[in-house]
Amino acid sequence: MSAMDHNHDHAKHDHGHGGTGHVHAPTDFGRAFAIAAVLNIVLVIAQVVYGLLANSMALLADAGHNFGDVLGLLLAWGAHSMARWLPTQRYTYGFRSASILAALLNALILMVATGAIAWEAIQRFSQPGEVAGVTVMIVAGIGIVVNGISAWLLMSGRKGDLNIRGAFLHLVGDAAVSVGVVIAGAAIYVTNWTWVDPVASLVISVLIVWSTWGLLRESLKLSLGAIPASIDRTKVENFLRALPGVTDIHDLHIWPMSTTETALTAHLVRPGAGLDDAFLSEACEALSMNFNIGHATLQVEAGDGVCKLAPENVI
Repeated sequence: MSAMDHNHDHAKHDHGHGGTGHVHAPTDFGRAFAIAAVLNIVLVIAQVVYGLLANSMALLADAGHNFGDVLGLLLAWGAHSMARWLPTQRYTYGFRSASILAALLNALILMVATGAIAWEAIQRFSQPGEVAGVTVMIVAGIGIVVNGISAWLLMSGRKGDLNIRGAFLHLVGDAAVSVGVVIAGAAIYVTNWTWVDPVASLVISVLIVWSTWGLLRESLKLSLGAIPASIDRTKVENFLRALPGVTDIHDLHIWPMSTTETALTAHLVRPGAGLDDAFLSEACEALSMNFNIGHATLQVEAGDGVCKLAPENVI
């Protein structure tokens, strides 16, 4: 983190560096992503094969959902790996924002796949067929185990990273959906009601949309540079205004660098203040510790002039 002390008489510019907060690199989940991806690819192949053999739309719907998760896992894995690439002359922040794009694409893929599943299920009402309930139950039961293990591998990263949380939620959702498919297979086996299969598919579709909507909304906001939901802008502003000697602040901006890291820039007005490395260091440290804002750039102004960026409508 860096900071700048700017004397507003434009005759002198003093540059100082603020302190570095405790920003830790993301935990490496590469192996977890690899294992989960392989398990789900094998599961999708099995579900498609046996879904066709058993004539089960519910099983094929679950396969479609799992395929979406395979793509999502691969995207999340790729973004997780890109986040570790070093910055370049052109990409000065590195490639950490790829995790935001991966979360957004993950959500969009699931929404599109859900539409296809729901449409096919509706078509099945007019053209029902025999469904092998036992086969459906066995394959869906395997899906519960596979998705449960995959979700467990990513569980520890779900709270601090939207990218990993998206993959984790999809896997947990898959396990729950597979439970529904098992129930549908049992109902078909006992009652021979073939309409249960497309109904189960529609229920699955609703669950997918419900579980994905929050991820889609949050990842879209982050991709547009919105302040992460975990940060209260008003509290950050009040904190900066309460810093020793600060009489006003302006040009405050907070934005996500990735699904785990946040940046901030602000102008602080401190009349008569000179270069104060301790002040800058403590301010940046506090932003990191209290708000998880690990990349802060603070510009200190002596207050003897009007900054052209002071008006609220100026960006």
